[in-house]
Amino acid sequence: MNNVDQKAVNAIRVLSADAIQKANSGHPGLPLGAAPMAYELWAHHMKHNPADPNWVNRDRFILSGGHGSALLYSLLHLFGYGLTKEDLMNFRQMGSKTPGHPEYGHTIGVEATTGPLGAGMGMAVGMAMAEAHLAAVFNREGYPVVDHYTFALGGDGCMMEGISSEAFSLAGTLGLGKLIVLYDSNRISIEGSTNIAFTENVQKRMEAFGFQTLDVPDGNDLVAIGAAIEQAKLDTTRPSFITIHTEIGYGCPAKQGKASAHGEPLGVENVAAMKENLGWESQEAFYVPDDVYKHYEELAKERAASENTWNLLFEDYCKAFPEMKELWDRYHNDAIAEELWEDESYWTKEEKAQATRALSGMMINRLKDKIPALMGGSADLAPSNKTEMKGEGDFSKENYAGRNLHFGVRELAMGAIANGLALHGGVKPFVATFFVFSDYVKPMARLAALMKLPVTYVMTHDSIGVGEDGPTHEPIEQLAMLRAMPNMNVFRPADAAETEAAWYFAVTAKNAPTTLVLTRQNLPQLEGTGKGALKGGYVIEDSAKEVPDAILIASGSEVSLAVEARKVLLEKGVDVRVVSMPSMDVFEAQSDEYKEEVLPKAVRRRVAIEALSDFGWGRYVGLDGAYVTMHGFGASAPAAQLFEHFGFTVDHVVETVEKLF
Repeated sequence: MNNVDQKAVNAIRVLSADAIQKANSGHPGLPLGAAPMAYELWAHHMKHNPADPNWVNRDRFILSGGHGSALLYSLLHLFGYGLTKEDLMNFRQMGSKTPGHPEYGHTIGVEATTGPLGAGMGMAVGMAMAEAHLAAVFNREGYPVVDHYTFALGGDGCMMEGISSEAFSLAGTLGLGKLIVLYDSNRISIEGSTNIAFTENVQKRMEAFGFQTLDVPDGNDLVAIGAAIEQAKLDTTRPSFITIHTEIGYGCPAKQGKASAHGEPLGVENVAAMKENLGWESQEAFYVPDDVYKHYEELAKERAASENTWNLLFEDYCKAFPEMKELWDRYHNDAIAEELWEDESYWTKEEKAQATRALSGMMINRLKDKIPALMGGSADLAPSNKTEMKGEGDFSKENYAGRNLHFGVRELAMGAIANGLALHGGVKPFVATFFVFSDYVKPMARLAALMKLPVTYVMTHDSIGVGEDGPTHEPIEQLAMLRAMPNMNVFRPADAAETEAAWYFAVTAKNAPTTLVLTRQNLPQLEGTGKGALKGGYVIEDSAKEVPDAILIASGSEVSLAVEARKVLLEKGVDVRVVSMPSMDVFEAQSDEYKEEVLPKAVRRRVAIEALSDFGWGRYVGLDGAYVTMHGFGASAPAAQLFEHFGFTVDHVVETVEKLF
């Protein structure tokens, strides 16, 4: 390592250690050990332009070990992405651009929100899939307008988490040759040596997944690291996995190689000892010599040249293939709301009773021609989830242009991959499974909500209507769980009109994911439903009285039950209003005036009807209301028997209302 490279690497170490020490909080171990591999990658092998962090053909870098965020912030500062020294000084402080874990959309240059270990690995697979798909669609001979790599850096914890195995298994199957994983193998976890819980041969595991595996014995050897990265790029048929052997906390004599280096500040004296040990020329906090800054400035200019070259290529491409430029614009255009709203072929009236999962399948095939960027699939349940896009082909090693994704039985990785697809840009992803298995998807859906990604989740078999499969497959608490998640819009439509509205909401959303909760069983088409569903809750049948005797509030399959119960109640002289509540989240976003119109405070007799947990309905039912909901885990029997057994009948709803008088 020459002197300027050594100083450049040590600058990353020093800034990271100082930031963590000033905050008195953070994880210095990874930044100190992984600084050489990060520097070598960013300085000499990664295509990026600090002056244009959103350049569409940049290489992507995901720090899967998000606890090592100080490493990424130091890189962004030194390469000139706009993070100042003051930003580093405010590490982990309120309102700073340098939060404890990297946050997408909050800090420029951060490609993904990471922290839950392994999640970044799954998102990297999604980004690599997006690159492969767009390259297959758009590239023409002599015009590789989509041509970039996805790099992920993570450690032992990322490799222990099951999500990485799920994601890498699929990546190997798909032959994603532009995915390169840097494994910071320091053999230390929070509790001590990884030998206490992690002794497998990781290289052999990755080889079995279908990766090219490379090994760098010395994590400080920039030449060897660089050679491994270039060798990884040469294998175009397999993703690559580079094990780089490092020492956690490298450079700090008292902490190097020890578990205590992982998640706590080094200490003032140890930071000073580290600087002395590294030959750093000043003990001043956050000091970086001018020649090091100048070196990084020159590196940034070199990196920027790749975008200039690409811009000329893309300009020629657009002239040579004007029809592809038009398609490119359609892929990258989010302004589809008005076009869809006015499209009569989208808003069609259905007559016969159908399951909302089947109606959703119709919507997907209606939307695929209107939104060419739409792509997605299921965790081995496409025939049940009704998610196949007819005539669009399967995304595979042989056909990256295919739009139907097959995730296998890997719900957790599917959620992370969906995030990666959305983060990459140029594609609009949806993913699907049974609603009860949203438990497997939830951690990655939570990241999507946190990152404000417009991912669509198709969750079918939404209640005890699952029937004979029994309580293991019957969701009860899952709807309340997703409704509780900030920035997650959850729709449980009652019929075709509401399913159309739900899909419209999902594909036009810009800053939040949407979950569609859909039935297995057929539902009747209702008279009063329609675009009003886009307000989350609305009146579909009203009382003739100025102040209704009571209000029935339901979602999904239970809305038709509420409508039937209203008829019986009217015969008994009780005149009620029926409110369909397909989305509590969206309803809560409406004005107080609108919410009062739908659910006037003067009407205190209210009944919530939903074949799931009552948790969360209290805000609408109040102290004087009642519930027709689930209070246990369901049972195994035909759906009709289950609905009757658990009280989802007209008679029981009528009886529940009458008890309020």
